[in-house]
Amino acid sequence: MKRLAAFAAASLPALALATAPAGQPAPAFTAPDLAGAPVNLADYMGKTVVLEWHNFGCPFVQKHYRSGNMQSLQKKYAGDVVWLAVNSTNKAAWDYTEPAKLTKELRDFGAAPARYLVDEPGTMGTAYGARTTPHMYIIDPAGKVVYNGAIDDKRSTRLEDVKTARNYVAAALDEMKAGKPVSTPSTTPYGCSVKYR
Repeated sequence: MKRLAAFAAASLPALALATAPAGQPAPAFTAPDLAGAPVNLADYMGKTVVLEWHNFGCPFVQKHYRSGNMQSLQKKYAGDVVWLAVNSTNKAAWDYTEPAKLTKELRDFGAAPARYLVDEPGTMGTAYGARTTPHMYIIDPAGKVVYNGAIDDKRSTRLEDVKTARNYVAAALDEMKAGKPVSTPSTTPYGCSVKYR
């Protein structure tokens, strides 16, 4: 019985990751933004969409915002992609942040996602199998997931590591813009666990 329980626990991350694997259609979603307006994936058919699972309470997320890395990516690719930040943190979690405070924090950091989605029930995060903050997904104009995984290859909270990291998201977006297939379609995400209900 213990072996079965251990296997089930070990399998959970793999099963979660497999819910939106690269090469498969992206799960449809409707989630409110910080102002309460609904956002649908279908609204962006024909466009490249980046999904960034987010929580400012996470030191791994802070690494990418305090270094300016995430904001620079959001701004660099703004003309080519729709960048959606997603927060699936449940209200009972210690690091849940109300939308009004989140709006201020985003402004203070100079963040520039096209929209910020509040997925407090965890419906969207569960559909995608989002495991960490950050956990990144890229959806192509046909609605297919072409990247699922970590933002880069430096699994740390050190700001200086951003400069020497291989950024998987930037590489994938550049390959797509050049008309090439994404050479690294999936990696293991790292960061803080998403605090679902």
